Amino acid sequence: MRRILLIARREYLAYARTVGFWLSLLALPLFGALGGGAVAFMERSGGEREIAIVDLSGSDAGPAVTQALSGARNEPGDRRRGRVAVVETPPELAAPADLTAAEAAARAAVDVEDSPFDSVVILTPGENGLSARVWSASATDQRVESAVRSALTQVNRARALVELGVDPSAVAAIDERRPEVNVFSPRSASGGEVGLRDRLPGVIGFILGMVLWSAIVTGASILLNSVMEEKANRVLEVLLASASPTEVLTGKVLGVAGVTLTVLAVWAGFGGAALTWLSQVSPEVTAAFSDALAGLLRGGLWLWLIAYFVGGYLMYAVLFAAIGSFCETPRDAQTLIGPVMMALIVPIFVMQLAIRDPDLGAVRALSWVPFFTPFLMSARVPSGPPLIELVGTMAVMVLTCVIIVWLASKAFRSGALATGKLDWKGIVGLVRGGA
Repeated sequence: MRRILLIARREYLAYARTVGFWLSLLALPLFGALGGGAVAFMERSGGEREIAIVDLSGSDAGPAVTQALSGARNEPGDRRRGRVAVVETPPELAAPADLTAAEAAARAAVDVEDSPFDSVVILTPGENGLSARVWSASATDQRVESAVRSALTQVNRARALVELGVDPSAVAAIDERRPEVNVFSPRSASGGEVGLRDRLPGVIGFILGMVLWSAIVTGASILLNSVMEEKANRVLEVLLASASPTEVLTGKVLGVAGVTLTVLAVWAGFGGAALTWLSQVSPEVTAAFSDALAGLLRGGLWLWLIAYFVGGYLMYAVLFAAIGSFCETPRDAQTLIGPVMMALIVPIFVMQLAIRDPDLGAVRALSWVPFFTPFLMSARVPSGPPLIELVGTMAVMVLTCVIIVWLASKAFRSGALATGKLDWKGIVGLVRGGA
């Protein structure tokens, strides 16, 4: 045990003492916060897209479309709010009476740097009501297209109802009505209406799954590079002269696990600071978050989350260490680690389904795949899956982890002193117990 701890300490200090480690550790949350703030700032700093409307529909639809665009911008929670503004149409754009001349004028109007508007919308009659031809100064900006499409849908629907004999004032009254939907469940925190505190545990589980994924990609990669570098420098042979392969492997896994825990502790500190700031800005969200954490603690679900986290990390860390023992160059590592990285991509997409529908058949089936289990079950545990699934997936993952540790010990012992590349003959011999 003493040799294992000494190797773990050496592995931990090899990274914890470097300046680059701490710079990278602090840079990720810093740039993550700056990146999120920058995206929000850029969305708000984009300003309104000013558009001019040319009505060639023959039904005087310009005012209705303008009103629909203004109404879309004022709907609560609408992401198009404040993104478009209708300006007065210049005489040179309103003068043409045919579509060809109007498009030529619109093209010339937006094809200048000091144009007073960003887009020209030409309204024309269509088979299903109003249609529009949008001439924009930018070929990639979709704001105006989205807003115009929504406005035309609203105007066409209103006109269709009027043609069916519905009074226009009744159509306007119908548009003003907003449905109110309340969701209830006997398994909610209040025993009735489902609220934010009931949905937050799923978000927390998803975050833990992503943290595990990040820890595996960073920590296990560190372990692989460490083993590969020490093998190339013959340091691994010196370690094996004073400790058994199992002790060296265990010490390295524990050392890198300590590095990963350090990273998680620092990130948790940033998260706590962000939560403290959020409690001052939005006490309701903070209270719901606290209730969600309390629910995880009271129900003992946190024990399952920790078990899946530890099991998943151990499984991948030992696998990466075994792979590193057979690699002498980064090229060798890339060829062997490619299938593992491809397998790690799958949970990223499936976890997004798990947070919306944790009982989806495909999600439940993939939860039994050992290499996906720690990620998907982390996202599903807060929803309270059946006990048989919790126990069963945990047992399968533990069994797989034991098999991987057994094979990794053999691989580490053989690969650490091997000088050739790993081939299929070597894999068969390794499974049979050969060196």
